[in-house]
Amino acid sequence: MQTKRLQPGDTIGIFCPSHVPQMARYHRIASVIERLGYKVKFGANMEKTTYGYAAGAEERAADLNNFVSDDAVKMVFFSGGASAVEILPYIDYESIFCCNPKIFSSYSDGTSILNAIHAQTGLITYYGSSPSIFEDLRHYDYMQFCSHFVQGYEAKQFVSDSNWTTLNVGNCQGTLVGGHPALFAPMLANKKFEYDATKKYILFCEDHEKISSPGEVATWLAFIGQSEFMNNVVGLIFGHYSTNVPDDLLHCLERFGAIYNIPVVYTDDFGHGTKHAILPIGLNAALDADSQTLIF
Repeated sequence: MQTKRLQPGDTIGIFCPSHVPQMARYHRIASVIERLGYKVKFGANMEKTTYGYAAGAEERAADLNNFVSDDAVKMVFFSGGASAVEILPYIDYESIFCCNPKIFSSYSDGTSILNAIHAQTGLITYYGSSPSIFEDLRHYDYMQFCSHFVQGYEAKQFVSDSNWTTLNVGNCQGTLVGGHPALFAPMLANKKFEYDATKKYILFCEDHEKISSPGEVATWLAFIGQSEFMNNVVGLIFGHYSTNVPDDLLHCLERFGAIYNIPVVYTDDFGHGTKHAILPIGLNAALDADSQTLIF
């Protein structure tokens, strides 16, 4: 299930499920979005510090749910941080499915929310773009935003802005799913994440040297690999880790592909770097690691 695309004058709802924002920064972000022809609405509980590190779980979920019930809001946009998984029990999945499907886009800590919404509703959600890209808006990021979200554009394939590295050859077809591995791995045991055991999945992950060491990345991948879910994984796309990717990380990804006999590619096009390509969670795609293409 996909929702309608944005048109000029539509409202984008921004909330913070993972941190207490610096509102001056978010007002700068909103001003850029507004100059592009959209309206911005902030979540009512964004500035609350109920838990210290963030508003209460129910307060943060209320911001999301209020955007769902608001007919004017066409997109729910949020950044990362920590603790977003706390709000999963309080999201109104039924309203998202039955009444008001929206565009949901985030990355990093948003992994849990995006995958839960897709699993519970069937709605395609989007990993890779968040409000922070509008602080220093780059052409590649903006064109990614347009191709997935804006009426009149269409994403038929993954458009690359970097050189890919093929770590295990092959091609596959499946449903895109994934995100930050430290969040996605534990989601496999979360009641709000359900996958179809009859489907094949192309897994995408991304991490960064400031967040996880190669050994930690290997740990999260091992958890995924040793789960029942891995029986349905047919390919892996790994996103930006660092400017100079360490050999031990590439060897880790290469081993992963060899152990599970799946194609594996590395790209700098999405993740915590300077490029923020978008991957639709729940959309069917074809990965060709030999020709280094991903077709939606």
